[in-house]
Amino acid sequence: MADQVTVEPLKSFQDARGLVFEPVSAGELQSQRNVHVVITEPGQVRGNHFHERGNEITVLIGPALLRYREADEVRDIVFQEGEVVKVSIPAKTAHAFQNTGNRPMLLIGFNTVAHDQARPDVVADVLIPPPS
Repeated sequence: MADQVTVEPLKSFQDARGLVFEPVSAGELQSQRNVHVVITEPGQVRGNHFHERGNEITVLIGPALLRYREADEVRDIVFQEGEVVKVSIPAKTAHAFQNTGNRPMLLIGFNTVAHDQARPDVVADVLIPPPS
């Protein structure tokens, strides 16, 4: 994985039944130790943390706001309705996602470190304050 955040549009196929896409390549899948699916309600925020050890891939379907801190600079990327992207986030890079739409947002997270409740690889770092 690169030493900086990268965003890659994913090829998707849509018809009357819905949407299909492949979230990661076969090579990427081999290095993953955790996969989790997150449904986020409109206006709500996920993330607001960084991982000490794990590199993360997050796949999302917009609309959404991604805010991350890289080299002490905070950056925003806005994803439009229906946009399907893969965001690669290196370890120690704070990140947060906000649902900017009016229906639930889908995130699929992959991480190179297995989830361990006794020793989580998550450090809080609030980039987008949660709604009040």
